[in-house]
Amino acid sequence: MSERIPKHVAIIMDGNGRWAERRGHTRVFGHIRGTSKVKSVIREADHLGIKALTLYAFSTENWTRPDGELSVIWKLFIKFLKRDIDELHRNNVRLRVIGEVERLAPAVRAVLDPSIERLSKNTGLQLSFAISYGSRRELARAARLFALDCEKGLRKPEEMNEQVLGEYLWTSVLGELSDVDLVIRTSGEKRISNFLLWQAAYAEFVFLDLCWPDFTPEVLRGALQEYGARERRFGGLIIKGVSS
Repeated sequence: MSERIPKHVAIIMDGNGRWAERRGHTRVFGHIRGTSKVKSVIREADHLGIKALTLYAFSTENWTRPDGELSVIWKLFIKFLKRDIDELHRNNVRLRVIGEVERLAPAVRAVLDPSIERLSKNTGLQLSFAISYGSRRELARAARLFALDCEKGLRKPEEMNEQVLGEYLWTSVLGELSDVDLVIRTSGEKRISNFLLWQAAYAEFVFLDLCWPDFTPEVLRGALQEYGARERRFGGLIIKGVSS
C-alpha cells in the first residue's frame, strides 16, 4: 500500500439496481446487498488512515423512484444505524449527514438524529452520508444564506471569496478536510452526477466497472494504490518532482 493515503475519500455507491437485475432479482435485492457492504468499507477506510469518508447514499433525484423502493432504502438505512452504531462508537467514528435532511421522514429522523448526537464527540474517522443531496442545491443554498447574511448586515458582498463560500456549504463542518482528495465511482459510469462539485474541484477520480454490491476492502485498497501512483498538480506543473 502506498504511503500516500488521501485524507478525504468520497464514494458514489452506484449500481445496486443493475447488479440485481443482471442476476434476475428485483432492484430491492441490490439495495440489500449494497447496504451489507457499507460497514466493511467504513472499517477498512478507518484502518487505512483515511480521515474523512463521504458516501453518496441518496441524491435529490432519487426521490422520483417508486415508493416501494424508497421504503426499502429507508428501512435498510435505519437497520444499518441500529445495528452498527455501537461499533462506530467503539471505533471513535463521527457521523454526519449532508443534504436536505428536512425532507426525511420522521421515522428516519427518529433514529438518525440520536445516532448523530451519540457520535458527535468522537474524533476519529469523519463519516458523512450524502442523503437527499445535490451539489447544485448545496451551492444555491450557500449563495442564498450568504445573501441573507448580507441583508442582516453580517456580511458584505465584497467579502465573498472561495473561503467564505466554503463556510456556507454543508461540508463546512469538516474544516480542513472538506476538500475531497479521491472520488471513487462504481458501476462503470464515468460522471460525477451532481456530487461534491465544489469540494472535488481538484480531486482524483477512479471509475470502476464493478457495481457497488461487489465492492470490497480489497477494491478500496486498489483504488488508493492507483491514487498514490498519480501526481497531483492542482493546476500547476510538475518539474523534477516539484509542483509549481
